[in-house]
Amino acid sequence: MNDSEFHRLADGLWRTIEEHLDDWDGDSDIDCEINGSVLTLSFENGSKIIINRQEPLHQVWLATKAGGYHFSRQGDTWICDRSGEPFWKLLEEACTAQAGEAVRFNQD
Repeated sequence: MNDSEFHRLADGLWRTIEEHLDDWDGDSDIDCEINGSVLTLSFENGSKIIINRQEPLHQVWLATKAGGYHFSRQGDTWICDRSGEPFWKLLEEACTAQAGEAVRFNQD
């Protein structure tokens, strides 16, 4: 993958997360803020999830209360280098834990 392809894919990931949370009608409020290459999700309980681009590695990193994860693109999916789990599964689990209610992104 070249740099422009990485940026296109990461931009799409950011956009999908932001659009989903804009449309989400759960009881908890989840704020989404993008600042450069960092996307921050803020929860009512004060916790945060940080998603950022590691441009030199062409990876997306996810930092949650439960831990940190590094994702590389495999085919059409961002896959965790450590666990082999898809990005969307781990993001849903983290958001659900931190929001205190089920959060689904309907991906992968």
